[in-house]
Amino acid sequence: MSVVEMVEAIKTRKLSPVEIMDAVLSRIERLNPRVNAYCTLLAESARKQATEAEAKVMKGEELGPLHGIPVSIKDLTFTRGVRTTFGSRIYENFVPDRDAVVVERLKAAGAIMIGKTNTPEFGFMGVTDNLLFGPTRNPWNLERHAGGSSGGAAAAVAAGMGPLAQGSDGGGSIRIPSSFCGVFGIKPSFGRVPRGPGFPDWQTLTHYGPITRTVPDAALALEVMAGRDDRDRWSLPETGLRYLSALGGDLKGLKVAWSPDLGYAVVDPGVLEVTSAAVATFETLGCTVEAAAPEARNPGRTFAAIWAVTFASRYMDKLEEWRDQMNPRLVALIEQGKDRLVMDYARAAVGREEYCEQIQPFFERYDLLLTPSTAVPAFELDKFEVTEIAGVKGSPVLDWTPFSHPFNFTGQPAASVPCGWTDDGLPVGLQIVGRRFDDVTVLRAAAAFEKASPWADRRPPLD
Repeated sequence: MSVVEMVEAIKTRKLSPVEIMDAVLSRIERLNPRVNAYCTLLAESARKQATEAEAKVMKGEELGPLHGIPVSIKDLTFTRGVRTTFGSRIYENFVPDRDAVVVERLKAAGAIMIGKTNTPEFGFMGVTDNLLFGPTRNPWNLERHAGGSSGGAAAAVAAGMGPLAQGSDGGGSIRIPSSFCGVFGIKPSFGRVPRGPGFPDWQTLTHYGPITRTVPDAALALEVMAGRDDRDRWSLPETGLRYLSALGGDLKGLKVAWSPDLGYAVVDPGVLEVTSAAVATFETLGCTVEAAAPEARNPGRTFAAIWAVTFASRYMDKLEEWRDQMNPRLVALIEQGKDRLVMDYARAAVGREEYCEQIQPFFERYDLLLTPSTAVPAFELDKFEVTEIAGVKGSPVLDWTPFSHPFNFTGQPAASVPCGWTDDGLPVGLQIVGRRFDDVTVLRAAAAFEKASPWADRRPPLD
């Protein structure tokens, strides 16, 4: 069932929170040893809270918008009294004394935390594997990656081990695993969902958002997550907007750009075939679709410079004691970042601003931009990077994720919708990017596409 269906079933007493929790926890017990989506499970406390939630229903008390709904929290996000490891042996036994704002809000809405989901160490790469818990496997093919860094979150939702997951996205970390796992994920406008309190993240690159199986579920979750909190000085003012009710209406008159490569990316032929076919759906929905790309250079090197320096500034002081117990790829990234000159970082910061200026005129002409979510489908677990796409060799770091990080630079809302499967049964995602602060149009377009090309009834072959 979708979150929206569960909420209604609880309110009308057709299902109890206890029944839902028992079903979800039973499935986690059966499937998580194979998928490894959860690194910390809170079965006992979740069952207790479900019993309390049921009592509130039976007493006729006022219920929150997510009353009794199981939710998972990414292991990069602070959870009061619950181990938060950041996927690192350094913090294997760390227990925060406070919740992040997004966790506070989910709890206040009546959601019940069922566990923490796996992530790469400090969220540093686009696949989910770490020395503490091992890899999260893709529910569609257990020998493939689930993506990252919200890989545990997306895999849990795809496998039916919970209907709602909290994710975070500093360079594609919601959209990449959503694409790999065949679920819906949205990176809202920067600041729409407050960040922290917690360890410093990727500053103005990081967005928090929901991962779900359907668009309405994400819209409902975003209603709970969004809104100003002064603990995050970048958080946006409260709009009072109800995203779920805003999903209705058609897309007639929207001007949509389709770019299979943003002018520079190399894309797997299977991904290109599926996403190109999906774009035609937007024409049937009344949109004017044109092949077009922003007149902007590839920002990959600029992003890589900021990425490396940010990690070096955060974790360089850990190397002396913990180097041998950290992911060697993360160590290499930190070493690379600490050797960069201040001027290199300053140039990268200016380069980011220049890129945003280059993008802005494009979104004066178009309401939405469509691209593939990733350049490749999920790849093998024994690989941590992609060095060749469609016969072309290139940078092993960013070439397979060329479509996501540019919109962390700009802070625009961007979502990944499942749009088909490859010949060997792997999901493919289509990215929908909107204008700054126009989260509603992204959600509305995603909902219309879902209605025209539904995906939620197709399940991974796990049972």
